[in-house]
Amino acid sequence: MALLLLLLLLVPLSTSAKDLGELSANPYQQNSTANPYGAGSPFAPNGINNPFSPYGSSFSNKSATNPFATDAPRLYDQQGNYRGKLSANPYDPDSTSNPYGQYGSRFSPDSINNPYGAGSPYRSDSPTNPYGRGLRIEGQ
Repeated sequence: MALLLLLLLLVPLSTSAKDLGELSANPYQQNSTANPYGAGSPFAPNGINNPFSPYGSSFSNKSATNPFATDAPRLYDQQGNYRGKLSANPYDPDSTSNPYGQYGSRFSPDSINNPYGAGSPYRSDSPTNPYGRGLRIEGQ
């Protein structure tokens, strides 16, 4: 009983994800990573464009720019469907930088790198649409 109580104290009860903005080419949207005064600010404490934040540093395991990161931020569309990891790691199977993976291949319909699929500039939830909403970015 005491061991169970000790384990409950050591394990966090909630693993809530941090909202890191939206991967979007829309510079006028407040939460867009393309907005230099919003979520795309290089001074945002949890921003992916801040080289000193855990999600923008090239040394952090949680970073979108570290090519060896294994715990990169995750992408979700507006319906809550998982769209891969926003990662520079070309070996992670869920990475948007893996040219052979489901979320990185330019031929996969789920990839943001496919201009006829999830990366179409005509889709409202595409990160390449300059007037769209983009994909939600969540960090651990």
